[in-house]
Amino acid sequence: MEPQSKRKYKTVEEYLCDQPQKISDLLQKLRQAVKQVEPDAEEVISYNMPAFRFHGILLYYAAHKEHIGFYPGNASVIELFKNDLTNFQTSRGTIRFPVDMPLPLRVIKKIVRLRAKQNLEKSAIKTTRKK
Repeated sequence: MEPQSKRKYKTVEEYLCDQPQKISDLLQKLRQAVKQVEPDAEEVISYNMPAFRFHGILLYYAAHKEHIGFYPGNASVIELFKNDLTNFQTSRGTIRFPVDMPLPLRVIKKIVRLRAKQNLEKSAIKTTRKK
């Protein structure tokens, strides 16, 4: 397996196949949670990480040795859900889900719903301005 920092991924499947089984399984659960909430979101590789696009980037996620990085693309989202994230390390734009804990799928789905709503609102504003 090539070091992730040097390998350039073209597809999400390629990225997932390059991960250890335990981490790949967690990433698959995360993907499924996003798809359940927003089935129209498109999976892409951006900044060499898997991402979902829905009227703009919805979120990014990435495998790390000890955690799954979850990047909702909007720092205010992390602040809004801080009470749901007390068991996880967070920073301005990152939530770290340790690989030895179950993913908080309920919270992930709530974040995806909010991000989809934010992107739709932002898209509607852009469309209105163009008219």
